[in-house]
Amino acid sequence: MSEDCIAAILPAVNGSTEAATILCSQFSDYETTQSQISGVLVGVNTLYLVSCGALVFVMHAGFAMLCAGAIRSKNTMNILLQTVMDAAVSAIAFYLLGYGFAYGVGANPNGFIGDALFALSRWKNHNFNGGDFDYYTTADPDGLGWQNWFFQWAFAATATTIPAGAVAERLNFNAYLIYSFFISAFVYPVVAHWVWAAEGWLGFARYAGYSHLFRSGMIDFAGSGVVHMTGGLAGLAGCIMVGPRMGRFDSNGNPVEMPGHSATLVVLGTVLLWFGWYGFNPGSQLIITSIKASAVVGRSAVTTTLAGGAGCLSCLLTAFLRHKAWDLVAGCNGALVGFVTVTAMAHVVEPWAAIIAGFTGGWVFDAVCVLFLKLRIDDPLSAAPMHAFCGAWGVFFTGLLAKREYICQSYGRSCDADQYIANGLFYGGDGRLLASQVVGIISIFAWVFGLMSLLFGSLKMVKLLRISAEEEQAGLDVSKHGGSAYNYDHGLGKPEKATAQGL
Repeated sequence: MSEDCIAAILPAVNGSTEAATILCSQFSDYETTQSQISGVLVGVNTLYLVSCGALVFVMHAGFAMLCAGAIRSKNTMNILLQTVMDAAVSAIAFYLLGYGFAYGVGANPNGFIGDALFALSRWKNHNFNGGDFDYYTTADPDGLGWQNWFFQWAFAATATTIPAGAVAERLNFNAYLIYSFFISAFVYPVVAHWVWAAEGWLGFARYAGYSHLFRSGMIDFAGSGVVHMTGGLAGLAGCIMVGPRMGRFDSNGNPVEMPGHSATLVVLGTVLLWFGWYGFNPGSQLIITSIKASAVVGRSAVTTTLAGGAGCLSCLLTAFLRHKAWDLVAGCNGALVGFVTVTAMAHVVEPWAAIIAGFTGGWVFDAVCVLFLKLRIDDPLSAAPMHAFCGAWGVFFTGLLAKREYICQSYGRSCDADQYIANGLFYGGDGRLLASQVVGIISIFAWVFGLMSLLFGSLKMVKLLRISAEEEQAGLDVSKHGGSAYNYDHGLGKPEKATAQGL
């Protein structure tokens, strides 16, 4: 009879060796049973992470539909191809370099950048034991953990595709491929390492043995800063460097409306993104096979839903007060703003706090959009206001209303009275968490905006950044992709001609 079995059962029978012996006698092979249970737990966690990664990837369909609907029809094929290429380019770039820079722990681990797992080399010998991956062995002899790469790639691809909307309708496709590779191979992975790797200098102090910023570090659960600020700031640098679309501002600098060609696609894209966010936020818990982890997953789904609903109502009401009309696109933008805002804090705030975060995020979004027009910054999808600025607001808001109890539950920390836990300022925190959040915002802004401005500036100097005026006037679909996204029956061409003939 296994002594391990007796030792494991003793606490449950109040230390009675006799009772433990009787219970263990019912198991013919305790070690085999334990191994089977462990295998099931690993399988459930793997299924959960792969499923959530797939949900995050479905967000590319949402981005594709949203972007296509929000621009003019003559550029539809171009923006759709860019979305597909984001997935393809980021997959190769993240495989070759990105994952290693983000999470690789080699001979010289440091807080700035990873130094192993390039092209997934020596995968079985890598250390997956620690933090959220503690259901794996220290060395990985069975080759587990592949789902980690898949899940993290889905996030890298999301950060990569966000800038597409900001530079839509006038960016050279070659320039697009260059910056897509650069973001997913280097810019995004370094930020991910700072915040999410065990060694990262900026991340929340969840791993024993590492010194973190202000004894706290930054909380960014699913990437309001890591993903959304990175993508949004890259888009901001791009739309500043590439300049506004032809005709976007008149001779006096006043904005000229350039509405998208399909509200239907905008709504479809919004709903697909909403759906994918349930992989984005709840999936960031990474495991689900414990009571605490399950509570975090469930709470994240609730707060995500409430923040999106609040953001939708906020922007819809603001648009009505401004234009005296119920603006469909404003409501869609508002929902996405709410999701972006709550992504940093979905696991550590109360439901009412998520509503406040989403609602105020709508105000931030509207204010930045107005500022952009005054500065003559043309962002067709409002990607930078939504992702960069509302992402920053989400990171900041976390420092105000992150609840101590939820932090302990989410990060496996002890909430004993003598245990220091950095929590939200409005919950009696000492300001360390809020200070860490602010440092995180500033650091991500400097890194991403600085590097991407250099890249876009270099492309502009060698005349690779923007298409010609003639190509822009004709539309990218005809000038660059050999046709149109919309082909009409009977060879009639444009819909006006079909209407004239009564068809």
